[in-house]
Amino acid sequence: MNAIDKLIEKIKETNNPTVIGLDPRYHMLPNCIREKYKGSLENVCEGILEYNKALIDEVCDIIPAVKPQIAFYEMLGLAGMELLYKTCEYAKEKGMIVIVDAKRGDIGSTAEGYSDAFIGKTKIEDQLYGNDFIDFVTVNAYFGTDCVKPFIEDCKKYNKGIFILVKTSNPSSGELQDLKLENGKTIYETMGNLVEQWGKDLVGENGYSSVAAVVGATYPEQLQILRKEMPHTFFLIPGYGAQRRQGRRYCFWI
Repeated sequence: MNAIDKLIEKIKETNNPTVIGLDPRYHMLPNCIREKYKGSLENVCEGILEYNKALIDEVCDIIPAVKPQIAFYEMLGLAGMELLYKTCEYAKEKGMIVIVDAKRGDIGSTAEGYSDAFIGKTKIEDQLYGNDFIDFVTVNAYFGTDCVKPFIEDCKKYNKGIFILVKTSNPSSGELQDLKLENGKTIYETMGNLVEQWGKDLVGENGYSSVAAVVGATYPEQLQILRKEMPHTFFLIPGYGAQRRQGRRYCFWI
């Protein structure tokens, strides 16, 4: 069973097509957590970990996946990155699908490094180092095929998946993504067609590929267009309803 099939089966198991985002901000933590863990950055990270674990405990049997946004952990320094990995590991132990929202993308050895960091392995002498508790990572593929190839190779090798930005939910996304090319296609449609092509060798039993897409619910007309043009691509759909509440973001799948 490939990565996207595991996600789909988890959605069926929980009867819930949502993902919970863990985007911690200090001022949004409960007062009891802030009082208990004040005094240093390391203490704050311990408090956030307790909070994240409590959220995971409450939803792990009713929500299929968790999606920490890496920026909210990177801003806390080394302690924050340790917090990210501990959060992901705990969610995985609780049976959830783990998606790291990192939006990485580059070319050549840098793209390989990004892929190895999240879904692949790093070889040091004869030993491979990596993690088994991240299932997907989000990717900014506007560099083109050079950017995506290392991620796809690791998806095949380690049974992982990626979500590629196609049509993002932010208000200014149309400044570039809605521009039309000489063939009449928009940039976002062209990216969608590429994603469908890139994922053709990773289509699972449910008819979807582990090379998936991010398509914002804030643009329903574009969403309908892409759904027709990308029949084998699974969608992560941010921007539905109240997207942010108490540091948690909710997205839907198609």
